[in-house]
Amino acid sequence: MAPAAGSAETPELLYGLHAVREALRSGARPLLRLLVIRLDRQFADLVRLARSAGIPVHVEPRPVLDRLVPDGRHQGVVGLVASKRYADPKEVLDYARARGEPPFLVILDGVEDPHNLGAVLRTAEAAGVHGVFIPERRAVGLTGSVAKASAGALEHLRVARIQNISRLIEALQAEGVWVYALDAESQKPYTALDLRGPRALVLGGEGKGVRPGVLEKCDERIRIPMLGQVSSLNVSAAAAIVMFEAVRQRRG
Repeated sequence: MAPAAGSAETPELLYGLHAVREALRSGARPLLRLLVIRLDRQFADLVRLARSAGIPVHVEPRPVLDRLVPDGRHQGVVGLVASKRYADPKEVLDYARARGEPPFLVILDGVEDPHNLGAVLRTAEAAGVHGVFIPERRAVGLTGSVAKASAGALEHLRVARIQNISRLIEALQAEGVWVYALDAESQKPYTALDLRGPRALVLGGEGKGVRPGVLEKCDERIRIPMLGQVSSLNVSAAAAIVMFEAVRQRRG
């Protein structure tokens, strides 16, 4: 079984209305305590969900939440949660098979910005992706900032953390999954691909893109045509474009 995100003894902070609400609804990460700045209508559904699950609710002044979340973007609510468990890679494939669907996977090669990762996870969940793979090193993990940026999507999505992306690609290919990398140097547009079968999309981190060694392992490289003066897109924007092309094709 893959290790949990962060320490097993130290609770993590989950903050923001959407992120906390989805954690309470999904039950994927049990909340140890809910902190709110007041008990009014804005927080009524969160308080109700927490109390029905037997989770202690504490009213704290805003400065207390500001100290817990230095950027102040907690929206008046902070949850102390057990660390989210990373999924095992096999668990991701088993989930797709249990649904009777060809695996639809995303592999992120070195995304370091938590807001980018959260945005990709939000899009992946909306697009019906069965699982997202992130590397253990030189990449952001499942932090509170990532959870908030995902607007609750993290609570409904399987995320696996792996040691070696190249070996992961080889393992997926052995399972019949075709792996495509987004590469600005490719001559093949993403719309030319058949994305209806077992597919994995590889997207690179900020600035550097997919590493050469990872590119060599992929079955094919694709690009998003760029017509303006800017030569590349933010990873979350690029991910959304290609993922929803896959949604269009897979829905027929």
